[in-house]
Amino acid sequence: MHGSSNVKVTILLSVFLVAIISSAHACATGVSVKSIETELSAEDYVLSADIDFQLSKKAIEALNNGVSLLWTYQFVVKEQRDYVWDKILIEKHFRYRIQYHALLKMYRVINVNNGAVENFSTLEAALDLLSTIRDYRLIEKSKLVDQKNYITGLKVSFEQDALPLPLRPMAYLNPAWYLSSDWYLWPLKK
Repeated sequence: MHGSSNVKVTILLSVFLVAIISSAHACATGVSVKSIETELSAEDYVLSADIDFQLSKKAIEALNNGVSLLWTYQFVVKEQRDYVWDKILIEKHFRYRIQYHALLKMYRVINVNNGAVENFSTLEAALDLLSTIRDYRLIEKSKLVDQKNYITGLKVSFEQDALPLPLRPMAYLNPAWYLSSDWYLWPLKK
């Protein structure tokens, strides 16, 4: 009887460890901001960032079967205040859609804001475009006051609502579809 309970405990621990390892593996997918910097260029602060896209097998499978994937890049500049909420000076966003065209065997990346389209022969090359932001005009220097402190933020959000209706419930519940970053905040150096 005592040996049987040891076996049950061992089995339960094994199941628990497999669950932990599986969830850790599932967390290897998603989007994260790797590095970011802002600098003054002429009369504007510009932003450059490197973002890591790790798509899950389910997202890649859906993409390769004709489902387009859409991300919104959100930017914010806030004035830090001591006694009340931070004041939002700038909120900007732009969107990228990625599609796969089976007939052409090409990945197409579309900047939804300006309509620019680029084609790539590999998914890695398409994700490289999504992963790199260079010299994005963030805010004019004239909108900032020298004596105040400012914080800047970037978030990349996967638009689950842009998926076809049959996929949406799965996208909301399955961690394989959690393809958004957290807010990445840093001080704006004047």
